[in-house]
Amino acid sequence: MEKIRLSKRMSELGLCSRREADSYIEKGWVDVDGETVSLLGTKVYPNQQITLRTAAQVVQHERVTILINKPVGYVSGQAEHGYKPASALLDEATHWKDDPSPIKFHRSQFIGLAPAGRLDIDSQGLLILTQDGRVAKQLIGEDSKVDKEYLVRVQGKLESSGLALLCQGLKLDGEYLKPAKVSWQNEDQLRFVLREGKKRQIRRMCELVGLTVTGLKRIRIGKIKLGLLPAGQWRYLGEHEQF
Repeated sequence: MEKIRLSKRMSELGLCSRREADSYIEKGWVDVDGETVSLLGTKVYPNQQITLRTAAQVVQHERVTILINKPVGYVSGQAEHGYKPASALLDEATHWKDDPSPIKFHRSQFIGLAPAGRLDIDSQGLLILTQDGRVAKQLIGEDSKVDKEYLVRVQGKLESSGLALLCQGLKLDGEYLKPAKVSWQNEDQLRFVLREGKKRQIRRMCELVGLTVTGLKRIRIGKIKLGLLPAGQWRYLGEHEQF
């Protein structure tokens, strides 16, 4: 059995992100088989028991995850090409008045927020911003098992084989896409459910079958739905909500 870096193993177990793991190790907040480990670069066997000390658990509990209904015209991450990031919308005034979460608002909750996944500038809907590396790991990356649901308004004629191709059989960037669930929502709107998120993937998929996307809205990520959250407003992910 080969040893691996402790921080990598902690990430694999979903305890935290690798960056958070390094921070916890340096602070002496990580135990391996009951012994505290504080040396960065320490390696462990996969079958060893890794636990976080109470201080690390408290820090994680205080981290927030935010759901925002991103409007068209905002980018997901850092400001670019003169466009504002979705995080610029975060303010006490834009906090949804019907937020069911009991979390008390404080501006420090906006420090270190990062988008867990993309939603391009021409698209709207559910975007996740989080301080929690565990959430980011769950939602992004090749191994993510969390699906995303979109409503996509299109123009053009879809050939009889087009729907099957959208579900399975298209290639982007030289690689076959993972199977998707695609169906008609109404006469000019498709419903997509994907488990990957290549850049502008849905728009490019539609182009390959002769359709032009005129509107795209993400309405669900895993078990979390956009629901009645108004455009440009946000709410907290509740303590008992899971993706």
